Amino acid sequence: MARIRLTAFVHGNVQGVGFRWWTRSRALELGLAGHATNLADGRVCVVAEGDAGDVEKLLELIREQPSSRSRPGCVDLVVEQYGDVRGERGFEER
Repeated sequence: MARIRLTAFVHGNVQGVGFRWWTRSRALELGLAGHATNLADGRVCVVAEGDAGDVEKLLELIREQPSSRSRPGCVDLVVEQYGDVRGERGFEER
């Protein structure tokens, strides 16, 4: 399967609510590498590398409305970009 790199800028109430921790947990469950980083303007930048299907699954989870796996915070908009894989290792909260 093809490996891809996603950079997703997540808008909404996503800082100070456990969103980065939740994203890291889901990414690790999917076997992805990368990071979730708070930005000065209130967004969170999520970078994820791995198999295309797993990266797309993480993007779906970030976008979906809270459910039984209750994603913290409130996501209003996700703007995604794709690029070349850079060899990320592990998944960090920054």
